[in-house]
Amino acid sequence: MKKNMMFLTLMLALVLIVSACGKATPATPEATGEDSSTATTESKTISVKHALDENPVQVKVNPKNVVVFDFGSLDTLDKLGVDVAAVAQQDLPTYLSKYKDSKYASAGTLFEPDYEKISDLSPELIIIGGRQADAYKELSKIAPTISMAVDTKDYMNSFKKNVETLGQIFNKEDAAKQELAAIDSSIKAVHDKAVASKAKGLIVLTNEGSLSAYGSQSRFGIIHDAFGVTPVDPDIKVSTHGQKVSFEYVQQKNPDYIFVVDRGAVVVEEGKEQVTGKQTMENELVKKTNAYKNGHIVYLDPNYWYLSGNGLESVSEMIKEIDAAL
Repeated sequence: MKKNMMFLTLMLALVLIVSACGKATPATPEATGEDSSTATTESKTISVKHALDENPVQVKVNPKNVVVFDFGSLDTLDKLGVDVAAVAQQDLPTYLSKYKDSKYASAGTLFEPDYEKISDLSPELIIIGGRQADAYKELSKIAPTISMAVDTKDYMNSFKKNVETLGQIFNKEDAAKQELAAIDSSIKAVHDKAVASKAKGLIVLTNEGSLSAYGSQSRFGIIHDAFGVTPVDPDIKVSTHGQKVSFEYVQQKNPDYIFVVDRGAVVVEEGKEQVTGKQTMENELVKKTNAYKNGHIVYLDPNYWYLSGNGLESVSEMIKEIDAAL
C-alpha cells in the first residue's frame, strides 16, 4: 500500500513539473531588449485637432521620419532638440539654415510639396502651415498631417497651443512649458513698457516699393494685441496680405512708431529690381512723421516676422526687437 502511494505521489509531481515547463514565460520589454517606457511611448498616439480637418488626427508619439513645411514649427522643434527627416529648404530663415544640409531631405517648396519624395521617406507625421493649406488632402494620403498655422485673432493662445501640442507629440512637455513661461515673462515686461509710453504705432509690410498696413488681430498684430503698442489706426482691415496704403496715408496718421517688415529682404523674385524697405520708407512724406523725426522707424527682421513667426525662438526674438525699439 505504501509503495503504491509513493508511486502515485511521484507520478503527480512529475506531471506538475512537465506542465510548468510547457508554459511560455510572458515577454517583457526588458526581455526583448526594450526599455519599458520606450515600448509604451512607441505604441501611444494622441489626437490632434487643427483648423483644416473637422476630425482629430491620430498622431504617434515620437513619430519617425518627420516632414516639416511650417518654419515656426521647425523653429520650435529645433529649440526642443527634436530631429526631423525633411523640410522645405527653399526660403529657409537664415537662423535655420542648418536644415539646408544634405542630411535633411528636401520636401519641395512652400507651395509645391514633392509628393513622391515625401512618400519615399515613409513619414509618420507631416507638419504644415498656412502656406500649404491647399496641399493638405494630398499630404494626408501619405501620412498623418497636421496644420500648425497660428490663429492671428488669438495669436498668443494659438501659438502656445501649438507649442504644447508639439511638446506632447515628441515627449518634450516640460521643456515646452519652461520656454513658454520665459516668453510670458518677457511679454509682460514689453507690454508694460509699451502701455507706459502711450506711443501709437503703425505696422507695414514693404514689397518692391509697395506698402501694406497691418492692424490688430492681423498677421503681425501681436505688436498691438500682445505687446501693448496702441494702433495709430484701429480700423485697418484684417487681411493676409494687408491693407494697401499710400505714403500720404502714413503721413496723415503720423504714428510715433513705424514697424517695417521687408518681404523683399527674404523673398527675392527673379527679374525684379530689389528695393529695400529703407529705400521704400524714407521718402519726403514719411520723413514728416513723428516716427521718422524721433528715429522710431523700426526695421524688423523678416526671418522671424515673415518667414517663421510662430516658433519658440522667433517669438522670443520678436519680443526683444519691440522691447529694444521702445
